[in-house]
Amino acid sequence: MSALTPPTDMPTPTTDKITQAAMETIYLCKFRVSMDGEWLCLRELDDISLTPDPEPTHEDPNYLMANERMNLMNMAKLSIKGLIESALNLGRTLDSDYAPLQQFFVVMEHCLKHGLKAKKTFLGQNKSFWGPLELVEKLVPEAAEITASVKDLPGLKTPVGRGRAWLRLALMQKKLSEYMKALINKKELLSEFYEPNALMMEEEGAIIAGLLVGLNVIDANFCMKGEDLDSQVGVIDFSMYLKDGNSSKGSEGDGQITAILDQKNYVEELNRHLNATVNNLQAKVDALEKSNTKLTEELAVANNRIITLQEEMERVKEESSYILESNRKSPKQDRTSEGQALSEARKHLKEETQLRLDVEKELELQISMRQEMELAMKMLEKDVCEKQDALVSLRQQLDDLRALKHELAFKLQSSDLGVKQKSELNSRLEEKTNQMAATIKQLEQSSCGSHPDCARLSEAASRQSWTTGSSNRTSETRSTLCSCKWRRSPGSGTSSSQN
Repeated sequence: MSALTPPTDMPTPTTDKITQAAMETIYLCKFRVSMDGEWLCLRELDDISLTPDPEPTHEDPNYLMANERMNLMNMAKLSIKGLIESALNLGRTLDSDYAPLQQFFVVMEHCLKHGLKAKKTFLGQNKSFWGPLELVEKLVPEAAEITASVKDLPGLKTPVGRGRAWLRLALMQKKLSEYMKALINKKELLSEFYEPNALMMEEEGAIIAGLLVGLNVIDANFCMKGEDLDSQVGVIDFSMYLKDGNSSKGSEGDGQITAILDQKNYVEELNRHLNATVNNLQAKVDALEKSNTKLTEELAVANNRIITLQEEMERVKEESSYILESNRKSPKQDRTSEGQALSEARKHLKEETQLRLDVEKELELQISMRQEMELAMKMLEKDVCEKQDALVSLRQQLDDLRALKHELAFKLQSSDLGVKQKSELNSRLEEKTNQMAATIKQLEQSSCGSHPDCARLSEAASRQSWTTGSSNRTSETRSTLCSCKWRRSPGSGTSSSQN
């Protein structure tokens, strides 16, 4: 078959398709993902062989695992950095439809699944990262609320869906980095779920946990009640991170998208205000319709009353005309009785007409009273609002007065305590003064007991000390002692001075 085919340098369509498919296919485990500034670089793309190898090459599993860990770490760096920059440029709360946020969760899911041990079940082997995430509530008590919320969600049926919901709730709580750090620090617990060379067991896991701290500046809001998290397929979209020549056009497109989103937010806010205005007008229209129905009912009652009065008036007119005709035909002696009946009928007609006028006046009076009542109700509502404002201000003043009262009570208590301490100190000083006076008196008696002049002087000093006070008492007693000692004998001056 190949011999019949003429040799040519032109590629066949089949070869072109194979080449294009190979260029569009990226195998994460066969290449090294690296970062060149803000862009993703895939090394060794030219080493793809379009022809099958004659013999499969057996590479080192540890090398492959290390390569996969490095690739996942670089992808996590790019996704986290791109998510933070796009969220800050967007300037609004992110939701589940935001593409960079979706890619971040896909990358995190791949990181948590790397090196995960397979558990044997009745349906076969199962790999789920929900088991390690359940351990977080034992390490950090604050995560118990997230785990309980995930278990209570009715739409989640698989462990994968619960794990995805847990990641979203942790990001909303802005504690995803804290939970991942607490989980990575417990290698002895993770060894039950991961292989020894898995990403969560190596240094790359700690690096990714540190990078997650930057996501605390992002505000996200997810509604997971109607979202199908069980059947989502987590595929990393490399086109968001590959460098393209049309990057400037992409930035312009992002600017246009931002402007459109701003306009959308403005229109939504304007629509919200218009809806509020429409609701207020609708409430007013409903109130007017209710009042209109009441007025129409009252008007219908009045019209019925008027119709009955008109019927009675026509009946009276017919009776009066019949009486007139009969009077013309009857003899003269019967005219007097018929005239009386006619006068009574006319009187009755006047009464009915007067009653009709009274009913119409009463209806007008009721309408005016209703308008006055509506005006009074409005004034009462306004008065109630003013009184509520005054009540709020009075309550605030009452709180201020209570605080001032507590402060004055505290000051009064402190001043009472100071006065008590001063009185105790004063009593102690008086006791010490009395003790000193008693000691001085004993010294006087011991030193001047034999000399009569000294005894008289000590008695005079003691009398004077009782009149002048404890302070003067001490000084005068000392001066008396000194004078007594000098009078005793001239030759004893040296001994007394020494004493």
